Amino acid sequence: MADLVYQNIMADLKKAINAGQFPSMKLPDERTLTEHYQVSRSSVKRALNVMANQGIIFKKRGSGTFINPLYLKSGSFFNYSGSNLGITDSFKAGNRKPGIKLLDFQVIKPNEELQRDLFLKPDDFVYQIKRLRLFDQEPFMIETGFIPIKVMPELSEKIVSGSIFNYLETEKNQEVTKAFLSIFAEPSTSDDQAQLQLTPTQPVGIMEGIFFLDDGTPFEFSTMRLHYQYMKYNTFVSVSGRE
Repeated sequence: MADLVYQNIMADLKKAINAGQFPSMKLPDERTLTEHYQVSRSSVKRALNVMANQGIIFKKRGSGTFINPLYLKSGSFFNYSGSNLGITDSFKAGNRKPGIKLLDFQVIKPNEELQRDLFLKPDDFVYQIKRLRLFDQEPFMIETGFIPIKVMPELSEKIVSGSIFNYLETEKNQEVTKAFLSIFAEPSTSDDQAQLQLTPTQPVGIMEGIFFLDDGTPFEFSTMRLHYQYMKYNTFVSVSGRE
């Protein structure tokens, strides 16, 4: 449960940062945070390291840990940490309640492209899962995922109606720790317009990629079609070396 501890710390700190609870832009030191959350120092350190990798905070040697002003200024909706967090957890919800509406759940035979992407044999089968993601009952994303049955044979309608990644962590002690994502935009389809409440002239954002378990096993191929208003995200690049 150590992973849940550091994730809870991150969630609480992000909420406090977005609520403006650190007007000096400086976070309390690790010892203070450890006492405040009543957790181990390592859990606090891990939470801060992940937030630093996301570009939310930065550490200045000898001075402390500070909030990145560009993080607050940019108003990014999406920031995927690469840790075992579901996609909805990676979007800024504010005080809005996230929700999932299951649109389709069935077993299919993967085409050649899916077989290649998920390293499947011709006789392997996958779950096809189509879900509508919501904030306060307002749809913002259509997610279609394909998960090999051999990787997660117990998958059920109840599980896919919630967070699959969190189920992996709490029930199977596994994590989705890596993802390769392509991000682009294209004209919206009639289905996009119906599900996401778009007009025919409005585009849709696409996030498409493969998610991997911590042991390197390809876990899911997913295509996420987003309302264009949510296609705003930050990236944090660490530059080292010389030209």
